[in-house]
Amino acid sequence: MLGRTAGGLFWMFRYLERCENTSRLVEAGFRIALTRNTAAEQEWMSVLDTADVRKAYDDRYSGYNGENVINFLLRDRSHPASVNSMAEAARTNARAVRTALTREVFEAVNENYLILRDALAQPVRDRDLPAVLNTIRQQSALVRGALHGTMLRNDIYDFARLGTFLERADNTARILDVKYYVLLPSVAHVGAALDNVQWETILRALSSLRAYRWLTQDKMTAQGIGEFLILDKRLPRSLAFCSAAITSNLGEIAKEYGEETPSTQLAIENETRLTSKPIEKIMEFGLHETLDAFIRSNNTLAEQIERDYRFNE
Repeated sequence: MLGRTAGGLFWMFRYLERCENTSRLVEAGFRIALTRNTAAEQEWMSVLDTADVRKAYDDRYSGYNGENVINFLLRDRSHPASVNSMAEAARTNARAVRTALTREVFEAVNENYLILRDALAQPVRDRDLPAVLNTIRQQSALVRGALHGTMLRNDIYDFARLGTFLERADNTARILDVKYYVLLPSVAHVGAALDNVQWETILRALSSLRAYRWLTQDKMTAQGIGEFLILDKRLPRSLAFCSAAITSNLGEIAKEYGEETPSTQLAIENETRLTSKPIEKIMEFGLHETLDAFIRSNNTLAEQIERDYRFNE
């Protein structure tokens, strides 16, 4: 496969995953803002921190007003990390790799762009926000469904899934890292049973609340949630699940091409480093330090994949 085609597939699915992740992050911020008026500005600031776009926002706005943050993240076409912009970027990549996609996948990506363009044509009001966020997630699910249901399990599929899982892992780590410290009442509460509403926000943002309740009978603790979101391979948004998927997809590409690249070995090392310690050791070392190291190693892996498979050639 041409490197440019591999890169188009990789980034198309990174953009699509990022659209969905942004919608989940906005929903989490909106829920907190509704229930905690005194902390609303801090929560919206943490949303921007998690999305890694606070500087871009600060260049345009003063203060962290919910309406401004929501429309900046969802519909601002001049901002390349808004949902509107990323949906368009995903479609642009889909057009560039059209011959590598089934008709169903291409049409789903194109429809995703058209529907989100219309849904985000006007400023999003509070009463319309839940429906808009649900639309973003539904369209993302339709693209994934078309991918799983119609694509061959070959290098095309593997590059698409690499984009998804690298982006998803980054999002999970950022949400857990930023919100862990924003939501804690004080350092003294680390590891203790905490306000369920606060921790539900983290789990809701990652579509993991019901699964966590099934497994723990509603016992909300920092250590329990950390273990679930970092190490539980049953959860499709956990760091361990995403890391295993990345390793698997890179392994399949290596087998198909008959060559193991540096990124394959780097993925194995990242997964081993993440899963070799129990949650007690992770908490003892420092949750922030662990997550910060994971984000950096995940970014390094993404850059290595781009080099190994010559995305820009």
